[in-house]
Amino acid sequence: MANVAENIVKTLHANGIDRVYGIPGDSLNGFTDALRKDGTIRWVHVRHEESAAFAAAADAATTGELAVVAGSCGPGNLHLINGLYDANRSRVPVLAIAAHIPTTEIGTGYFQETHPQELFRECSVYVEYVADPKQMPRLMEIAMRAAIEERGVAVLVIPGDVALADIADDRAVVIERARPVVVPSGPELEKAATLLNAAKNVTILAGAGVEGAHDEVIALADKLGAPIVHALRGKEFIEYDNPFDVGMTGLLGFASGYRAMEAADALLVLGSDFPYEQFYPDGAKTIQVDIRGAQLGKRHPLDLGLVGDVRATAEALLPRIAHKDDRGHLDDAIAHYRKTRKKLDELAVPAKGKRPIHPQYLARLLDEYATDDAIFTADVGSPTVWAARYLSMTENRRLIGSFTHGSMANALMHGIGAQVAHPDRQVVALAGDGGLAMMLGELLTLTQNKLPVKTIVVNNSSLNFVELEMKAAGFVTYGTGLDNPSFAAIAEAMGIFARRVERSEDLPEAVREVLAHDGPALLDVVTERQELSMPPAIEAAQVKGFALYAIRTVMSGRGDELLDLAKANWRQLF
Repeated sequence: MANVAENIVKTLHANGIDRVYGIPGDSLNGFTDALRKDGTIRWVHVRHEESAAFAAAADAATTGELAVVAGSCGPGNLHLINGLYDANRSRVPVLAIAAHIPTTEIGTGYFQETHPQELFRECSVYVEYVADPKQMPRLMEIAMRAAIEERGVAVLVIPGDVALADIADDRAVVIERARPVVVPSGPELEKAATLLNAAKNVTILAGAGVEGAHDEVIALADKLGAPIVHALRGKEFIEYDNPFDVGMTGLLGFASGYRAMEAADALLVLGSDFPYEQFYPDGAKTIQVDIRGAQLGKRHPLDLGLVGDVRATAEALLPRIAHKDDRGHLDDAIAHYRKTRKKLDELAVPAKGKRPIHPQYLARLLDEYATDDAIFTADVGSPTVWAARYLSMTENRRLIGSFTHGSMANALMHGIGAQVAHPDRQVVALAGDGGLAMMLGELLTLTQNKLPVKTIVVNNSSLNFVELEMKAAGFVTYGTGLDNPSFAAIAEAMGIFARRVERSEDLPEAVREVLAHDGPALLDVVTERQELSMPPAIEAAQVKGFALYAIRTVMSGRGDELLDLAKANWRQLF
């Protein structure tokens, strides 16, 4: 008779799962032994459970399919939490097997005892404790369906003794994803069309919900004469082959996206959860389309909220929209975008003399030399800024990051999952020095699993984006400096091909060499610490903050820091 763990593996196999991320542990022995006996599902061994969860998140994000991660009891599965938060907030389907202490010891303060079903509740769409083998395989099926249909994390908490118990019903159900098409009602569509047709200047804000709706959104923009601004998570789905694209807005965006929204008298928000209220236009009629009704009006007051798939809703709206002959708003937005883009590109040049490398130049070279179907991952902070501004998307490129949860160290961990899921594609992890150092051991995961991830280190010897936030708020930077080793030397010691570059003239060849290497490779790039990533609109509070920062920095005896800041950013300011 099969046991519970063997039935779990049987069900995973029946559903096409061929890999599980994790680290073994005694409470997981039943599960890992069942994987060994089955022989069709790969155990992807990582060096930290957090990495396993982030890898599963990237796997699910890039494939659209269920990914699976496992952690042993107590500290083992607690390490999953950060990556599971990221997966759940990114709305990707992940199943987590969280092993538990022996059933008879629960509640006694036993070794490694926690209460996983409570701990995982906030970072999941479903979490349940399997107390009796008779609950299985039913709870397994419920968990998988919840993860797939709700696009989130489902957690099964299973004591080791329950996993080894005989199962009465050894069925293996295949969970087929339902694919409903949700469209607003006729009267709602008419109301939306009335608002849009009456507006003179319409702007579209496109988020991650425009995935699969590229052509329909373009057609809608053409009829409305509307520039398309994208949120960060919408970049990979709408930026490419888009004559109406005017860039990104928000803290990481640039001036043209901000201006196109500010000049609108009607804003059409498509599949976006863009959170920064200060970047929405005041006084504009706002229409939002989202498949999740609870998201409507969550970020900005609405004149109309529509529940629907972006693609289907755009198709239903198109016949109701009158073609706008006045293209003044669109032409102005595109012209402004071209000027803004030119200014940004002028910053992506080699540094003069012996100055550290401009990170914009590094990002531009990565964009030029990476393959047309590369999967980019970017650490939170300044690497995400440069990725958002300088990596151009194609129909087949992807850009993955911790864009909603905002966790450090995600680039390498996401890169692991992306490479496992797509062994024949180029995966480029744009990592910050602080982020890479935090999860440095995961470079060993690359060598052990023979994953040819290209890790590009933005080495500015600081928690760079934190420093920028401090300066903007008027604080003297403190506690943000990093005394870094040569990451290239460390990578080489781990069996990874590596290069370190400190001067701009050496960078193009090094980027080409690292990207072309057959196997894992790392490029350690010493970049300008004082480089500013200017927001699209500088508010009075930020000007005041920088002034306070300057005064306080001089008064604290660190005036040389201001000179370095001026030298690094003179070309941006004048």
